[in-house]
This record gives sequence, C-alpha cells and structure tokens, in this order.
Amino acid sequence: MAGDEKKGRRTRLDDIAARCGVSISTVSRALAGEKGVRPDIRKLVLETASAVSYAVPGSVAGKKVMLVASGAAMIDYVRNQFTLYVLEGLNARAAALGIELAMRPVADKGDEARVVAEMRDDPSFGGMLILTVDEEDMLAAAAGLGKPVVLVNSDDPYMRLSSVTPCNRSAAFIAAEHLIKAGHERILFMLRPGRRTIERRLEGWRDALRHHGLTADADLVLEVDDWLPELGAEAITRLVRDKGLSFTAILTAGDSLAAGAVRGLQAMGYVVPQDISVMGIDDLPQSAFVTPPLSTVHIPMRELGATALDLLRDMMLGLAAPRRRVELACHLVERGSVAAVSPNIKLR
Repeated sequence: MAGDEKKGRRTRLDDIAARCGVSISTVSRALAGEKGVRPDIRKLVLETASAVSYAVPGSVAGKKVMLVASGAAMIDYVRNQFTLYVLEGLNARAAALGIELAMRPVADKGDEARVVAEMRDDPSFGGMLILTVDEEDMLAAAAGLGKPVVLVNSDDPYMRLSSVTPCNRSAAFIAAEHLIKAGHERILFMLRPGRRTIERRLEGWRDALRHHGLTADADLVLEVDDWLPELGAEAITRLVRDKGLSFTAILTAGDSLAAGAVRGLQAMGYVVPQDISVMGIDDLPQSAFVTPPLSTVHIPMRELGATALDLLRDMMLGLAAPRRRVELACHLVERGSVAAVSPNIKLR
C-alpha cells in the first residue's frame, strides 16, 4: 500500500496513474470520458478508481439513475433487511460517483409500462437498475428501452439484460456440503418458491448431495408460502407431526426460515444442534441472535448494490459490452446451529 494511503489521505489522480502505469493526464481524460484514450486503458483506469473508491467525475457525475424496485423487494425491506443492505451499498456508491438515484416502485400489473415510458422520455436518466424483479413483462420492456439497464438480485434467462447477483447456487452448495461433512445424509431443504434466485439455491443443494453420492429425494424439499419465521416453524411442526422425522439436518433458502425451523424443532422438544442441525443462507445480522446462533452462508448484500451501480456506470460510459451476468462469491459463517449427526435420533 502506498504511503499516502496508509496516512488516510484521499486518493488522488496521481495515485491512480501510478497504479495503472499511465500519465495523470491520461487518467483525467479517461475519467472524464474524453476521446483519445484506448478502451483498454479507459477500462483499467475506471476499474482502479472504483477499487480505491475514487469519486469518478465526468460524464456519469450529475446523471440520474432510475431504481425500479418490485413489491417483493419492498416487503423484504420491511421484514428481513436483505434489500436494506443492498440499498445501502447502492446509495454509498451513488454518492461516491455523484449519481442521483430516483426510486420507482413496481407493484401492480402495468407499472412496468409507466416507469419505462418515464425513463425513455426523460433525457436526464442515464440508466436503470431493476431490483428483485423476475416478471417477463418488465424484463422485455426494459430490454427494448435503448438505455443501459442492470438487474440487481435477479437475472434474465435470455441474457437481454446484464445482471448482478450473489452466486446463489454455490452458496447453497457450500452450506449443504458443510452439513454433509458433519455426517448428515438426509438434509431437508426449505424454501419459498417463485424466484429464480431461490431456484438457484435449490439447484446448489441438489448439486452438493449428488456430488457426494447422496439422493436429493423429493420428500426432502419443503415449500412454504412466505419467508416469515412463524410459517417456517409451522411447516416443520406439521411435517414431523404428519410424516415423522425423515432428516437429521435442515438447510433453508433464507435465514428467516432457518430461525423459524429452530423455533419449531425446539417446540417439539428437539435440541438444536445436538438432535437436529439447522443452517441458513444470507447471514442477516439477526441470525447471530438466534438461540443457538445460526450457522449460515454470507451473501455480500452491500457489495451487490455497489457492483450493480459500477456495472451500470461502465455501460453508461460504453465500456461494458457485450451483456454479462456477474455473480459475487459467498462464504461460510460457522456459529452454533450445526453439529455431527446424533446417534440418538431415529428416522422413520
């Protein structure tokens, strides 16, 4: 690390120039979007500036970006805070880049036509971010917009639009493999279906079981109607009451359901993790306060928002073609809800 960065001085143009091996004037022209800079040099300068949180001036500063959020994202914002942290990352990066974010909700059928029309007709908008939207009508309308668009926490199966997501499939693989290495072979997967991101997590659970020669039986998938912990508790209680115990561990597609699963098991007299292990995915802050503290996989929520805006910025500057799907790595967080298989638990 350079001495000036050690002292906490703000990064300057000459710092970026030194990192990139180019002149200060080249850095200045690259950041300003001026002509006469090779595309590969411009890309290197922008990526370096982003890495050191340098507020990039030039053509993106002062631009407006429309942030379209689904009803699902807004519900999550209130309940589980995943969206809250994504928005924190977005807002911090927007402030550094000098970009103004304008929120537009999409809750009802037909809302997509309204926001796309506004985006198309208002030249002050340089691009659009679409948060937690899977609906084809919205994706198709955005694909025909003619302005840069990035999906956040969702993806386009036709790759008409660029996207940034966690690597949901590997996140679930990491979680399931952690349970398998603790000796668990019958791992229940609990989810609320309906979103492609969650389908990726289901695929990751299957991948891990098959990788280790285990069977991903249909009776090991438990669907619930919502992400509320109480519904997770009710679903586990009902399953064990009606069909008996068929698993030694539970992996859920989100931490809130894992907290509910712990609650349901404890109400039936099981001890977590001595009898049954439970693991989530997300690493929401409240997961550390479950009893026992919840083992989970950390999803880089703030980085998700920041990376999406960086990709949109590159597209606005003409530096991100062709369209791409960016997936961020996730990592294991071990706490206290996973243990080795109990010899005292008998399965049906």
